[in-house]
Amino acid sequence: MSEELIGKIRNSSLSNGLSDDECAILAQIASERTLVDDEVLITEGDVDDCLYVMLKGKIGVTKQTSGGEETTLHLLCKGEFAGQMGFVDGMEHTATLKALGGAEVLVLQRSDLESKLQSNPHLVYEVMRAVVRSGHDILRCMNNQYIELTNYISKTHGRY
Repeated sequence: MSEELIGKIRNSSLSNGLSDDECAILAQIASERTLVDDEVLITEGDVDDCLYVMLKGKIGVTKQTSGGEETTLHLLCKGEFAGQMGFVDGMEHTATLKALGGAEVLVLQRSDLESKLQSNPHLVYEVMRAVVRSGHDILRCMNNQYIELTNYISKTHGRY
């Protein structure tokens, strides 16, 4: 187990509520992945059981339009999670994630985290809380964008 990986976990959004010992345990089951420019991390429609935490670089979240073009919905940056819904529910991914200029991610497989349920329930609990917080942040952002779009379209609240 690398002290460097423990440090990256300690400095990530996964570590909220975790002790140094719990970060070390997480480092035993996590890995790192480096992506080159334009390398796909997640393909829309695929299923995987991994949670990815952005450590460095940027990843574009893209979706195919009805016209067959690819549109970027979001740019993931350091600290953000990717694949969290598939990590939790095992369903197909709804977008493709592709490195923009290279990126580095922390990878955590669901089965590896689940293997710690009996021995380290607090660790599992705190990681899942971090996943829920991330989902909540995304929902909050989408709600704000919806309100702004609605205000723009209906020209209400003087914000157009």
